[in-house]
Amino acid sequence: MSADFAPTPRFVDGGISYWWRDLGEPACRAPLAGDTDADVAIVGAGYTGLWTAYYLKAHQPDLRIVMLEKEFAGFGASGRNGGWLSAEPPGQLGRYARAHGRESAVRLQRAMFHTVDEVIAVAGREGIDAHIVKDGYLQVATNPAQQRRLAEHVPHLRAHGWAPEDLQLIDAAELGERVRIPGASGALFSRHCARIHPARLARGLAEVVERSGVTIAEETTVTQVLPGQAVTDHGTVRAQFVLRALEGFTSGLEGHRREWLPMASSMVVTEPFPSAVWNEIGWRGAELLSDEAHAFAYVQQTRDGRIALGGRAVPYRYGSQRDARGETLGNTVEQLREVLGRLFPAARGVGIDHGWSGVLGVPRDWCATVAVDAATGLGHAGGYVGHGVASTNLAGRTLADLVLRRDSDLVTLPWVGRTVRRWEPEPLRWLGVRGLYAAYRMADRQERGSASSRTSPVAHVADRISGRAG
Repeated sequence: MSADFAPTPRFVDGGISYWWRDLGEPACRAPLAGDTDADVAIVGAGYTGLWTAYYLKAHQPDLRIVMLEKEFAGFGASGRNGGWLSAEPPGQLGRYARAHGRESAVRLQRAMFHTVDEVIAVAGREGIDAHIVKDGYLQVATNPAQQRRLAEHVPHLRAHGWAPEDLQLIDAAELGERVRIPGASGALFSRHCARIHPARLARGLAEVVERSGVTIAEETTVTQVLPGQAVTDHGTVRAQFVLRALEGFTSGLEGHRREWLPMASSMVVTEPFPSAVWNEIGWRGAELLSDEAHAFAYVQQTRDGRIALGGRAVPYRYGSQRDARGETLGNTVEQLREVLGRLFPAARGVGIDHGWSGVLGVPRDWCATVAVDAATGLGHAGGYVGHGVASTNLAGRTLADLVLRRDSDLVTLPWVGRTVRRWEPEPLRWLGVRGLYAAYRMADRQERGSASSRTSPVAHVADRISGRAG
C-alpha cells in the first residue's frame, strides 16, 4: 500500500511543518534588548502564551507584557498540529469528576463547547484568516471492536455534558453520505469542531497582541523561571507575574524535565487530490475525521484539496528529547502512509508532499492544568494531551482571570490548581512509553483481523498502565 502514496519530487521532511511551508516561515522578531521590567512575563509564544496576552490586554490595556520565545511565535505545536479546533476536553472527564464532582466536569465540558465559538469569533473580529470552517467531526469505527467502543462512549459523555444535540451516533449509511471509508460501520458526530490552518492562527494572534502593545522577544532562550523574574540569554525580565506556556517544550526548562512528557505526534500531507478522487471518496464538507483505533489517526481536508493526516508513529524520544525543526524518525512517514491507504484507497497514486513532527505535553494522569500562585507570581498552563487548539484559548482566558484576580466561573474549573506526580525517571520512561504504543499497535492489529466486538485485552492493560483509563 505504501507505494500508492510515494513521496513527490517536492517532498520535505521536517522544515517545521507543512503549515509554515504553505504560509512562509516568518523572519524572527528582535531578541530581548537587555534587562527589562514588566507587569507580566510570558515564557513561550505559542497559542497558550498568545491567548493569555490577548485577554490580559483586553481586560487591562495598560499592562506591560513581555513574551519570551526561543524561536518564533508559533514554532512549536501551535504551528504543527492537525488543525482541529475541537471541544474535546484536555483530559479525562471522569478523573476531573472524581476529584471535584460531576457538575464541575460538566462545566469544563460546556466551557469547551463555548471555546470553539470564542476562537472563531475572535478570528473574525480581529481579521485573522485561518481557513476556519465549522463542519464538526466524525469519529469513525472500522471494525466491530471500534463500533462497540463508540457505543459505549455515548452514555459516559452524556453524563459529562454532551447532550443529544452535541453528539450523535450515526450508522454506516449516514456516514457514507458524508465520507466513504471502506469497512466503516458508523461514527460519532459532533458539531463542536472546526477546521483551521494552525500557522495562520498563530501568525494572526501574534500580530494582534503585538499591535496591542505586547513585546514579543524572539530568538531569546529562557534559562530559568524564578519568582519575579525570567532569566534569559539576553537579559532578565523582572515582573510581578511570570507565566510558563511551553507545553511539550516544558521538559527543556531547568527543574521541569519530568513534569510533562513531550509526546511526539507526526503528520503527512498529500499533494492536492484530483476532483475524480474527491468524488469517489465523497467527502464534500470540511468535517475533521479520526478513527477509533488505539493508536489513532486524525485527518483534515485542507482548503486547497489535500489530506493532512497524523498519528503517534514514534511517540517518544529518550530523555524527553525533541526534534529540532519537525524532522520525523525511522519509518514514521511509512506508517502514516499505510493508515492513509487504509482509510482512502480511492486516492491510490496520489503523492505525499510533506512529513513533519511536533510535541505535545502529557501529564502523568493525562489531565491538563492551569495555575497561578499568588504568593510567588508564578503560573503555568498546559498538558493538553493533544487537544490544545481550543484548550489553549480557555487556558489563556483562565490565566488572565487568575492574574487579574477576576471572580469568574473560569477560575473554579476543575483543572485550576491541579497537581499530579511526575513521570518516571529514565530508562523507565522511554521503555514504558515505547512499550505502551507497541502494545496499542498490537491491539489494533488484533482487532482489525477479528470479527469480535470485544476490545483487545492488550489495550485494556496498556490503558491501566499508561493512565489513559480515566
